[in-house]
Amino acid sequence: EGWELMEEGKGPEGGARAADETDEPEVKKRRLLCAEFAAVASCDAAVAQCYLAENDWEMERALNSYFEPPVDESALESRPETASEPENCVDLTNEEATESTSSKISPSADTQQEDGSVFSFITWNIDGLDLNNLPERARGVCSYLTLYTPDVVFLQEVIPPYYSYLKKRASNYEIITGREEGYFTAIMLKKSKVKLKSHEVIPFPDTKMMRNLLCVRVSVSGSEFYLMTSHLESTKGHAKERMNQLKIVLKKMQEAPESATVIFAGDTNLRDQEVTKYGGLPNNILDVWEFLGKPKHCQYTWDTQMNSNLGITSTCKLRFDRIFFRTAGEESHIIPRSLDLLGLEKLDCGRFPSDHWGLLCNLDIIL
Repeated sequence: EGWELMEEGKGPEGGARAADETDEPEVKKRRLLCAEFAAVASCDAAVAQCYLAENDWEMERALNSYFEPPVDESALESRPETASEPENCVDLTNEEATESTSSKISPSADTQQEDGSVFSFITWNIDGLDLNNLPERARGVCSYLTLYTPDVVFLQEVIPPYYSYLKKRASNYEIITGREEGYFTAIMLKKSKVKLKSHEVIPFPDTKMMRNLLCVRVSVSGSEFYLMTSHLESTKGHAKERMNQLKIVLKKMQEAPESATVIFAGDTNLRDQEVTKYGGLPNNILDVWEFLGKPKHCQYTWDTQMNSNLGITSTCKLRFDRIFFRTAGEESHIIPRSLDLLGLEKLDCGRFPSDHWGLLCNLDIIL
């Protein structure tokens, strides 16, 4: 398992693509740039495309952004995915020998109430693009799933070996992904409580970072939920595209059936001033953190002062990871109750499970 180095002639998403005389010159040029970057940096083509797109397809700038650690917020934002040079390949499925019982998820470990009175979920950008200490960090994430046994898990920045690991370790969850190559989002549904009805992937037509919107429709204890996750466009320089993507998300939330409770949870990369400039959320959609009174203990999900994974010396605190909620009509009996951060403890390797904190949210279902 893991990413394979892209050979020259393969497309920016990793699939084999022969040179086509009908291709536009710019498309050919970018394809070759992706291949060259991947070869130099020993990284996946998906990573190459991200760095090149974020640096206006200038090879030297993109490589500098990839290899040099950022020193301030603007530099930090120029490389949002990883701050360390990755290994060529990682195979998480070979970790059985060192697997601790606390990180293996099984139905017997599920101690949460199944009476339908509580609905819990976790959303987390797990930073799969940083391959350093990835096996231990993945076990760390799974230990939180074992501890809290959430009904649903929204993940961003999943890579294929991480996905394979989750399928093996979290066998009591059904996993739906937003794509299969490069890096992508995923939604995990606890089989004993959440019944999948349908799912769809909504493309973001102008993304430069392979982002999309993953939606699943489920039933939980007789209540209908429409669940959504995404990893919106990164960096200040792509704010316009990020806001276009937010517009698609909010439109999709409003279009969901009135009978459904709608939850969006993911890495929005939003700055507060961007939401203000946008005009705020629609009247029927609330930000769960704001609804719960803006609790200080879980305000920042990206905090370089507390989280040392990227080795950033300057302080940058942002609320990138957000949860939006729309009730199921006036008769809804589902209400957000609590919100907490996850992943605040360092692992034995000296790093946190991710450069983002996760969010644990509990909802009350009043029967």
